[in-house]
Amino acid sequence: MPARNIHHSAVVQALQDDGWTITHDPLLIRFGDRRLFIDLGAERGTIGAVRGSERIAVEIASFVADSPVRDLQEAIGQFVVYRTLLSQEEPERSLFLAVSTRVYDSILSEPLGQLVAAEVRLRVLVFDPHEQKVVRWIN
Repeated sequence: MPARNIHHSAVVQALQDDGWTITHDPLLIRFGDRRLFIDLGAERGTIGAVRGSERIAVEIASFVADSPVRDLQEAIGQFVVYRTLLSQEEPERSLFLAVSTRVYDSILSEPLGQLVAAEVRLRVLVFDPHEQKVVRWIN
């Protein structure tokens, strides 16, 4: 079992307050002989029997290293690998990268972060770690 992210409980609480049910903590993805763990799997029922429910996977990124660019490289790499595996194993589940407001307001709002996010079609869940609330969803 992987180590928990420093913002793990804040993101869990934020998602629950936003109407999501945590279904996997962590979400195990098997591919060949490999087992990878995405931080969270969640589901939210939608209105109307036809639509069913929304399903997401959330990878939480702390950005605590000395270099925010290095943290961005690592987070984007994980996001791309996990999204690729989900497209094969659970194509109905959307992947989001959860980042704090501090991270979003810094590296992800800079031209470098914006360019990379656009190129990889990054989906972001911005959360406030102190209030434990979802601030913004970016698709």
